[in-house]
Parts: sequence; structure tokens; C-alpha cells
Amino acid sequence: MNPQASVGAPRVLLDGLAFVESARWHDGRLWFAHWSIGEIIATDLDGHSEVMAAGRRALGWSIDWLPDGRLLVTGESLLRQEPDGSFVAHTDLTGVARHNWNEIVVDHHRGNLYLNGADTSNFLAGQFPPPGIIALVAADGTARRVAEDIHFPNGMVITPDGSTLVVAESFAGRLTGFDIQPDGSLTNRRTWAEGIGPDGICIDAEAAIWTGAADVRAMTGRDTDPSGAAVRVREGGEILDRIEFDRPGFSFALGGPDRRTLFIVGQHWRGFDQVDALIAERTGQVLCLDVDTPSA
Repeated sequence: MNPQASVGAPRVLLDGLAFVESARWHDGRLWFAHWSIGEIIATDLDGHSEVMAAGRRALGWSIDWLPDGRLLVTGESLLRQEPDGSFVAHTDLTGVARHNWNEIVVDHHRGNLYLNGADTSNFLAGQFPPPGIIALVAADGTARRVAEDIHFPNGMVITPDGSTLVVAESFAGRLTGFDIQPDGSLTNRRTWAEGIGPDGICIDAEAAIWTGAADVRAMTGRDTDPSGAAVRVREGGEILDRIEFDRPGFSFALGGPDRRTLFIVGQHWRGFDQVDALIAERTGQVLCLDVDTPSA
């Protein structure tokens, strides 16, 4: 199959943003994290956007929702938004690890959620963090470590049948899969796909994953403003589709009224020592395009 046959060119939905991450389709709109600015933004398909809640005035956090619809925000802790708009601690993770908690995915089959993170205290100073972990927060609020040795843990998804969790190991250039056990434990670790540049990922109804395809140097700060690319890949590494654009994509989501709109959020990139300058330049964008296979 020609890996560019079934998708067109993306269009710009929003422009002039700082550092955008954690794309999620929720309640009829695309939501995303506006890093450093400290905003959680939602936009419709016409580009009409609004700030929905305060986020972290920092890098390295994500959003998702509990099965009852309450918003979750990661970072140095896990926060939950209450119906009155206030944020409270969802659970105490200090007994699991004192990490910055990056990505999150909710297991709607079991009511659990998974977080990943690593010690990033010296990250922006140019030192790579040690391998990170995945933590399980059970429906009853208890938390425990369920995987480790994750090389810069990033986006996570759960397959449509609820059987498998896939995590992006950005610094290893691979997607890694785990079987999910009834108690939420992760077993049968395996390489799901490799030779890509994954960050925030999303999964469709055929259990194929949209992810970044930039050179791994782009993820580790060893390249200079690489161009962007995304691929749709199935387990085993077969590339089904490919999209190219002018700046790296840092997160992907499927949504829209028929769940066939692919959203890409990203910005130009010149290495971790240039993050402040890039935020000031506001090269962040939200792109979108139609694809054939809907979200899970």
C-alpha cells in the first residue's frame, strides 16, 4: 500500500500558540494543554477557541477525564477538577515516586487510570532523565508502580478491546505494548513498533496508532528545527499512512462529528536549551485533516 494514499494535507486550525501538547477530543471539541502559559484550551472545528480551565505554568503535563467527566491534570501531582471548578489532589503519588507525572490515559473498561513520568529535574539543563515508570491509579484511588525502565515515557493509549496498553518511549524511538490484567497490572512487555519518533499518540478503531515520525534526534534535542511527519502504524511496525508538515507534531487526537478528523498539535523545535525562546516566538499550531478510519 502507498503510505500516503488515503490522507490529504493538513490545514491550520489555530496558530500563534506557545507550546501545545496533550490533544484530546472531548465533549464535541478538541482540548489541549497550553504549556508554560498555564491554560487548558478547547476549540471547535471552525477555530473558535476558549480557555476552559487553568493549567500548569510549566512544561510536562497532560489532561484527561474520569469516567464521570471530571477533568484530570498531571504534573508534579495529579489534580482533579470538582464541579465548582476548584482543583483538588486526586490521589497521593509520593509513595510511588517523586516524579513529574507526564502523560495519562483512563481505562474505561476497568475504571483505572495510568500515569507515566520520570525524574526531569535536570532535563531542561541538557541532562537526559533516567528511565521512567508507569503508575496505576485504581478506581478506589490506590496507586502503585506497574512498569519501569521506560525511556522517556510519553503518550499512552489503550486498545479498543481494552486488552493492551501502548506507551511511547520517545528516547528509544519505539512504541511498547503491555497486556492489561484484570487487576490493572501490566505483563508481556514487547516492542509494538520501532524506528519512529513517538510523543503523544492516539489510536483508531482498527487498533492502528497515529504517532510522530521525526528522527529520534528531534526528540532528544540533537537536531535543529526538524520538519514534521506523522505515521499511522499497526502492531509489528507496518506503516499504513504518512503525513508531512513543516514542524514537529507533539500530540495527536482523533475526533470530529464522525470521529474521522485527525488533530496534530506541535511547534518548531531547536532543542531543550531554546525552549524559552520558542515559547516567546509562539510557533505553536493546531492542524487537522480528514482520515479514513475513525477513532476507537
